[in-house]
Amino acid sequence: MTAPTPTRSQTERADQSRARILEAAIRQFSESGLAGARTEQIAEEAGVNKALLYYYFTSKEALYAAAIEAVIEGIRVDSVSVLEAEISAGERIVQVVLRNFDRSYSHPALRSLIQQEMVRLHRGEENRLAPMVEKFFRPLWLMMDRVIEDGIASGELVPVDPMQMRSAVLGANLNYFLSAPLSQLVYGKDPMERGALEFRRQAAVEYLGLTIFTDRQHGARVAARILAATPMPEINLRPAIETAMKRLP
Repeated sequence: MTAPTPTRSQTERADQSRARILEAAIRQFSESGLAGARTEQIAEEAGVNKALLYYYFTSKEALYAAAIEAVIEGIRVDSVSVLEAEISAGERIVQVVLRNFDRSYSHPALRSLIQQEMVRLHRGEENRLAPMVEKFFRPLWLMMDRVIEDGIASGELVPVDPMQMRSAVLGANLNYFLSAPLSQLVYGKDPMERGALEFRRQAAVEYLGLTIFTDRQHGARVAARILAATPMPEINLRPAIETAMKRLP
């Protein structure tokens, strides 16, 4: 006997349930890690029962892997949309760096999950980042390198090794957020306070305008224009994963 075909409303409800489970999982795993998070809490927060959770995700480990992949896919989709934009190469690089900063600030659950996995990767422990190199990281990094190469070829960007420029511009954001606790001890000020973040955000973009562009006046104008058009977001405790959901199996 042929199984009935799900209706559109049934499919939409299923997608919504799966998205709620993933959102809850991202928050719980970011706060408690894989070992500390409890599927009971995730199901309760998502408004579903455990049976439905395990229907979509066969185990806690499978749910954790799906949560990490949804986070990384969301980052990839957002970055690719900027790197493919019909603007100059230099503007695309500044936009990517600014969005990277905003995402790191406004989505603390995403930031925490990635940091946890980076620690595991550094220690040589089992992690979810290494298996995603070919699907996510290598294509995105190579795409960014090609944009930088185009900017160098056009004369807009300074002629340096594209990999070094990518590492420098993204690494500045990574260092700021990773070193925040130490920075607070050194300077006695909270670098994650809203005012400090606003200052750093503006300073980082203006710095790019004066360092990666061959024409500093042009770079300064690009930085000012992008900052004016991109307000700093509020903290989002419910990370949006709808775009990533559409692209995951």
